[in-house]
This record gives sequence, C-alpha cells and structure tokens, in this order.
Amino acid sequence: MAGLVPYLVWAVIIVSGLSLLAIGLFGIRSLVQGKVNPLTIVLTMIPIALLGVLGLVMGDWAHAAVLAFLISLAMTSAVLLLSGLKGLFGF
Repeated sequence: MAGLVPYLVWAVIIVSGLSLLAIGLFGIRSLVQGKVNPLTIVLTMIPIALLGVLGLVMGDWAHAAVLAFLISLAMTSAVLLLSGLKGLFGF
C-alpha cells in the first residue's frame, strides 16, 4: 500500500493541474465570447497574483500561501462590509 502513495499523489497533482488548465481555458473562451465582464476576471486573479508576488519575495511558498490567504480574506471582508454599508445608507 505504501508503494502506491507516490503514484496517487502524482495522480492528484496531474488531475488538479488539468482542472486548473481547463478552468483557465474556458475562462479565456468566455472572455473572448463576451460572456463575462473583464473586471470579474481581473478581480479573480488578484489572489493568484498576490500569491505569486509573495512567494517570489519571501522565498517560502508555504508561508506566502498562508499570508496570501489571510490578505485575501481581509480584503474580501472589507469589501463585503463596505458593500453592506453602501446598501444600508443608500449611496
């Protein structure tokens, strides 16, 4: 059973990579066909770009991933709070 673990880990990595590739390709296709707002694509890529920058700057990708997650969580919370306040006060 222990001999299967490396193969299964690689299988998961390959399937995850193919899934991300498919998501990217279908996102580009939807953008070209005009089915999605370009701002949506840009906002979706912010956490990925943040992870890339932090990973390159820090050199430790595990800590960069945790920090990128926490920054993304804080930014999302701030945007939800501002959106709620905007709806509450009618701006």
